[in-house]
Amino acid sequence: MRTHLRKGVAGAVSVATTLALLLAQPAPAAATPIDDAFAKILVKQVTGANAKKHLNALQAIADANGGNRAAGTPGYAASRDYVANKLRKAGYKVTLDPINFVQGWTENNPPTLELTAPTSKAYVPGTDFVSFEPSPAGDVTAQVQAVDLTLPPTPTPSSTSGCETSDFDGFVAGRIALIQRGTCAFATKVRNAGFAGASGIIIFNEGQPGRTDPFPLDLGEWRAGVPMVFAGFAVGNELAGTPGATVRLKVDATLTLGTDHNVIAETRTGNAKNIVMVGAHLDSVPEGPGINDNGSGTAAILETALQMKLFPVKNKVRFAFWAAEEIGLLGSDQYVEGLTASERDRIKLYLNFDMVASPNYAYKLYDGDDSDAEGSPAGPPGSAQIEKQLERFFDRRGLGHVGTDFDGRSDYGPFIAVGIPAGGIFTGAEGIKTPEEAALFGGTAGVAYDVCYHQACDTLTNVDATALDVNSDAIADSVARFAFNTSAIP
Repeated sequence: MRTHLRKGVAGAVSVATTLALLLAQPAPAAATPIDDAFAKILVKQVTGANAKKHLNALQAIADANGGNRAAGTPGYAASRDYVANKLRKAGYKVTLDPINFVQGWTENNPPTLELTAPTSKAYVPGTDFVSFEPSPAGDVTAQVQAVDLTLPPTPTPSSTSGCETSDFDGFVAGRIALIQRGTCAFATKVRNAGFAGASGIIIFNEGQPGRTDPFPLDLGEWRAGVPMVFAGFAVGNELAGTPGATVRLKVDATLTLGTDHNVIAETRTGNAKNIVMVGAHLDSVPEGPGINDNGSGTAAILETALQMKLFPVKNKVRFAFWAAEEIGLLGSDQYVEGLTASERDRIKLYLNFDMVASPNYAYKLYDGDDSDAEGSPAGPPGSAQIEKQLERFFDRRGLGHVGTDFDGRSDYGPFIAVGIPAGGIFTGAEGIKTPEEAALFGGTAGVAYDVCYHQACDTLTNVDATALDVNSDAIADSVARFAFNTSAIP
């Protein structure tokens, strides 16, 4: 015991001494900036082997708690406490940030959707429309207002109704929003309608072949606070074509909310007006322990935080371990929504690390500049520079890399939505590896990057050690550089 303690103290003194000597040196030349020196130290300290120790702990937590670490379960609570305790002992300022999620939803009676003016018509629940789970209870009669509909529907491009807050420009608060399915997530449309002051929400199917009828759907989203239903195309088309249509919309349901916590850890030093945020989601799906998704990202940023605890950073670094990502990005979304405008302005950039050790991996960097001109658009200004910083790490090691879209499936989404530049690394989920990627990274073409994605087999055996080690180093490199220098970010 004493020998281990002495060795740890000696290591800490050695690192502290090195850092002090670096800080005492004159301002370095551009070719060897001080952030480069700190990055080299941190990369050397952060190893895949040490990150693996955190994965071992998360697997043990899942094993002891029903096989998963999902939001609202003892497995998540134990994961939260493991991370928080490690960070507190390392000297970080740790906050358990409460967030809500749907713990239960029961529909007590069939919903009601009736046209009350200028004519009368009752639509049939279960056939013409269904309640969105987890719709809050409510009974409202109001005029319907269409939101950026595409009628008649076209196969390409798909409807973008309700996908942007600007779609609700001119929306009269208190009316029922009539929104068409297409392009973005249902939850996004619901959130935007809620922000616009809708008293109820009707989303109708898009109208393309195979996309006409309603079907039961759990959004995981309730925060608009109003009754909401999913209707068939015929219903939406009829309401849209009826001038001055007024409807009665009623949902009779019991909604129960639970509380979980993000773990937020902040360096004690650094400029509080220039914050570098680094995040990974901590929860798993209920089906499994979530060791690649997202124990890998959690372990890598946790180890980075622990190893840089002695760094006298120039910019404050804030590590976030998000709750309830798997049920709608709820942890990060509620965190960003709860920030004031001035608090958002202090966040210079956000780095996201979700699934960084997939067994059939590819090194994918979020395409901050939309250089492929396909799929999702570029991130906010500064996102391209984050991508370039990550590219330089892989280039220095002679490792290939490809771009991946900001497709809204991870916790960068809420940050991008409010204009905060973002970037990060992703090694692939249920998507299929291409022959070109197999030639670049090895592995097997025609097979999913992670064949155990969202399954019980996402265990310690579902992690590639090489990808974990390389990406842990890449994370350490980018965090260290931005901790000392964000001048490249507009």
